Amino acid sequence: MTTVKSTYPGSVPLISLLMALMLLQSGCLRYSFTGVTIPANVSTIYIPFFQDNSGSGLSNLSDQLNNALVNRFVNQTRLRLVSDPAQADILMEGVINAYSNRPFSVAGDQTASLNRVQVSVRASYQYADENDPRWSKAFSGQAEYDPAVNPLDGELEAASDAMQQIAQNMFNDSVGRW
Repeated sequence: MTTVKSTYPGSVPLISLLMALMLLQSGCLRYSFTGVTIPANVSTIYIPFFQDNSGSGLSNLSDQLNNALVNRFVNQTRLRLVSDPAQADILMEGVINAYSNRPFSVAGDQTASLNRVQVSVRASYQYADENDPRWSKAFSGQAEYDPAVNPLDGELEAASDAMQQIAQNMFNDSVGRW
């Protein structure tokens, strides 16, 4: 039995790597390391403040959601935020429609050991040049806190965590194309 030795050891992996790099460079393959896919002709997004119809009593839910969405779309994509929907390639709009703060876990003495804050949002994501939204759906986020420690700050932090979850899910559904 005869074995054939290559004159250039390791040349097959090297050639494969070079071919892959050439394909990526030429644009035949498109890959984003962040998982974000946005059409080449899209460069701007309009994200107004979402109306808060939740009745939560918290004055900053809309601000929290808006800031979380803007941070994601501006910092994790090449999109630029615009303040006029007529100048936008993408429109994202919605309403905060529900908020609850309820006992989640009850201790032996029948007092809440954990409360759960849950927030629901209805939103749509649409390319300006299309008649129908890419999606229009409900999102929800939730977080727990210990009402015995610091009930007011705990609720505010849980509400903030819930809004971050919603913003992340909206972002993923908008631009995540694995």
